[in-house]
Amino acid sequence: MSEECIFCKIIAGEIPADKLYEDDDVLAFWDISPQAPVHFLVIPKKHISRPVDIVEADEQIAGKLLRIGADLAKEQGVEDSYRVIFNNGAKSGQVVFHVHMHVLGGKEKPWPM
Repeated sequence: MSEECIFCKIIAGEIPADKLYEDDDVLAFWDISPQAPVHFLVIPKKHISRPVDIVEADEQIAGKLLRIGADLAKEQGVEDSYRVIFNNGAKSGQVVFHVHMHVLGGKEKPWPM
């Protein structure tokens, strides 16, 4: 856990979030600035700064992010048309340096991101 990381603070319960899913490894919550009718984030509870920092030991959690995102997309009724985005580094648009997967759906292209 990183003391400065806003997502670590959400995981710790220090900052509230509108949660969709939580288990020992993963947390999913609605994006506070949605770019589509359905826009939520899926994050590992383990602090990993960027996708490029995922190592072999993190492969299971990386796969779990995708599975949970797909399950939640289905629950939200967008299983046939949603977008998954990982940003890596500031130049790509990463603002929070804790790996997070955006799931966006309920809107046809063009996408804002």
